[in-house]
Amino acid sequence: MPNGRTPHDPHYPYKLEWLAALRESVTDPATAVVAGDMNIAPTDDDLWDPAVFVDSTHVTPAERKALAEIKGLGLHDVVRDRWPSERIFTYWDYRAGRFHQDLGMRIDLVLAGADPAGRVQAAWVDRKARKGSGPSDHAPVVVDLDAAPDGDAGPVVPPPSTPKKLPHRS
Repeated sequence: MPNGRTPHDPHYPYKLEWLAALRESVTDPATAVVAGDMNIAPTDDDLWDPAVFVDSTHVTPAERKALAEIKGLGLHDVVRDRWPSERIFTYWDYRAGRFHQDLGMRIDLVLAGADPAGRVQAAWVDRKARKGSGPSDHAPVVVDLDAAPDGDAGPVVPPPSTPKKLPHRS
């Protein structure tokens, strides 16, 4: 998702155009999943302090309207559905130790149609993945679904993130 930079930057209208194109690409909302760094906090409840973000991207009425139009296709915000009143963030600015103060934003979203949303067994933000040496400023959003509609739940153990190197053959 384009960041938009500032509401007066040329990247901002591009972000809004991109959101409109994303909305148009959802052709089967009942089975769709739209997930990732949306660079939009859906509501002020998704900000540690809404006053800090006045006149910033990620919270403008136009961005929130575009996101609401995508959700309006019939998509559910599965994390917020699971945790309707909890303080949940997925992003913390590196500056001033905001992660350790829990001064963040919820801008990484999983929006799912009725079928996948109905199969959600758990949804959370993995804050532990954000800790450590050289972490991202985002924490992963994890959504656990029950078995796939065709009964194949996929691999029991996920593949390694860094595949082992094969020995050099001579």
